[in-house]
Amino acid sequence: MGNHATAIVSVVDDDESLRRSLRNLLGSVGFRVETFASAEAFLQSRHRDATGCLVVDLQMQGMNGLELLRHLSGGGVPIPTIVLTAHDEDETRQRSLQAGAVAFIGKPFNGQALLEAVRAALNQAAA
Repeated sequence: MGNHATAIVSVVDDDESLRRSLRNLLGSVGFRVETFASAEAFLQSRHRDATGCLVVDLQMQGMNGLELLRHLSGGGVPIPTIVLTAHDEDETRQRSLQAGAVAFIGKPFNGQALLEAVRAALNQAAA
């Protein structure tokens, strides 16, 4: 996915207002954005294979963000993933990064920091 305009940034979060905010933020700078209320919805989506960057909440009902990250990595389909969480703890950060996350960002997050992390993740996907 060398072209950021064609790569999809998929947002997986069970908070509808956060999904809407992320769609607006990412879309405002030209990213194609798809949002999902659960990890399961993302996994069943037709957009999964076109996703160049995944932004995922750590704590959700059903499959959580860390489980989704492990599922994708274990299935041989690693997608550069940014983990968002309100529970920014060192142990959780380490587990996420060990599972393959490219960034770990606490909530509330800085919009510019998130945009930079998404750009870096898309560049990694293109490499």
